[in-house]
Amino acid sequence: MYNINVNQKLNILEISNSNSKVFAKIHLNAGASIQELTLNGHAVIQDLSPLKYSDTYASSILFPFANRIKDGVYSFNGKTFQLKANQKEENNALHGLVYNKTFEVISKNTTDVSASVVLEYNETQETAGFPYTYSIQLEYILNQNELSLNVNIKNTDSKMFPFTLGWHPYFISDNLQKSALEMDSTKKLNIGDRNITTGLEDTNPVGVFNIEDKQLDNCWVLNNGNVYFNTPKYKLLIKASGNNNFLQAYTPPRLNTIAIEPTTGVSNSFNNKIGLETLAPNDSHTISWKLKIN
Repeated sequence: MYNINVNQKLNILEISNSNSKVFAKIHLNAGASIQELTLNGHAVIQDLSPLKYSDTYASSILFPFANRIKDGVYSFNGKTFQLKANQKEENNALHGLVYNKTFEVISKNTTDVSASVVLEYNETQETAGFPYTYSIQLEYILNQNELSLNVNIKNTDSKMFPFTLGWHPYFISDNLQKSALEMDSTKKLNIGDRNITTGLEDTNPVGVFNIEDKQLDNCWVLNNGNVYFNTPKYKLLIKASGNNNFLQAYTPPRLNTIAIEPTTGVSNSFNNKIGLETLAPNDSHTISWKLKIN
C-alpha cells in the first residue's frame, strides 16, 4: 500500500510504500522539486548537502526557459525585455522563474500499487522580464519501478509568450567513473563564454558515452527522447515526450553525482530560437518525463 504525507510546517510532501521499495520527498516551497527518490529499493536521487538548492537548482522545473539567457536580455514581438540576472558570476538569467515558487497540493491518490499527486502554481503578477501570467501544474505518479512527471503549462494572459521547458534532476551512482550515458545523438551544442550556446556541431553517433573522470557541462541534440543512465547497480531510463529533445549533463563538485537534464531548448534559446516555442492565450502545453529503473 502507498502512503502520502504532507508536513504542513515544512511544506514537504512524502510518498512511500509499505515495503520500503519506493520513497519520494517533494519540497513544495522549492518549486515542487523532488529532493529524494528511491525506486525498487535503489536510491537514485539524494539530498545534495552540503551543496545548497540555491546553487544546484536540484530537480527544479525549468520554465519559462531552460538553462541561461545571456545578460537576461531578449526580444520578442518587437519588444526588448530584461530578466533578473540571478547568476551573478556570469551575469545571466538562470533556470527560469518557478524553481523557488510555492506549489499547492490540488489532489492526491493512493492504491495498492501506485500513488499520485497533482501540484499547482499560479502566476498572477506580471514581471518586467516576463510580463505574462500563467499556471503550471505538475503531476507526479509513482509505482515500484517508475516515476512519471507530467507538466502542464497554461497561458492565462491575453498575450502570447515564448517558452522552453526543462527538468534538472541530479542522480547518484555508487561509482560514477564506471557509469555511462546511452543516447541516440549525432549533434551537440558548442558552448562559448559564460556557458552560452554559439552553435550546433555534427558528431559521430554517441551511443554509449562513458563518464569516467570527465568533468561535464555538455549538451546534445537527441534523435529521440530516450536516454539511459547505466551504473554498476542499476540502469535508469530517462524518457521525454515531444519532438524538441535536448540533454544537458553536468557533474557538480560532489562525488558520484551527475545532473542529467532533459530540456526542450538550450542556453540563450530566447535569442537563438533553438527549441523555442510560443503559447497563445488560453492555450496549454503538456510534456511528460519518465524515470524507469530496471
